[in-house]
Amino acid sequence: MNAVADLATEQDLADRLGRDLTEEEQARAPALLADASALVRDFTRQDLTAVADDPIILRPVGMMLRLPQRPVTAVTSVAAVGADGTTTGALTGWSWDGRDKVDLSCATPAGSWPLGWRGPGPDTYRVVYSHGYTPVPPGVLAVVCAMVLRTLLSPSMTAGMVAERIGAYNYQLQQGGGAPGATVVMTAADEKALARWGPRLAGMIQVEAG
Repeated sequence: MNAVADLATEQDLADRLGRDLTEEEQARAPALLADASALVRDFTRQDLTAVADDPIILRPVGMMLRLPQRPVTAVTSVAAVGADGTTTGALTGWSWDGRDKVDLSCATPAGSWPLGWRGPGPDTYRVVYSHGYTPVPPGVLAVVCAMVLRTLLSPSMTAGMVAERIGAYNYQLQQGGGAPGATVVMTAADEKALARWGPRLAGMIQVEAG
């Protein structure tokens, strides 16, 4: 899989604070942004940022391949995969529905099937496709920034204080948290806000990343 960027930036944090990050905050922010982005991606099972020409190996349901990452912006190629796991032939005649499905009903080999494959088609296919959002959806950005700021702000707050309002944003802190080295935490409210970006599992069988 291609490398993906963090889901928020230091500037996004500064915009929500209404001020520049302090030197201490700048030192901690990159790791916290990376941690929050990883937690969000693990929860949603989505890259969310744009990725071009991403290869994946999928097993069809009937004659349909369901692409797991959304939104799909392009499908570059579909190829058959042999029993030994190697790509054996590009296909033509497949169709993409413009969303997340590739229809193999009319797919044929660009050349001819290997002799051993006469009859039933292959069990798996290698698809190269592009996907993701540009820019990151505002709802995802908001959750990532909130996760980071809960941790980033707490060391500078008055002892015993567990919440702070900054402009239109209200940050609720973990009781007893906020010491330097505290980890980013995803709350139930964060998960609820991210639920709409979760995976559509029905009809999708992913074999492995290509």
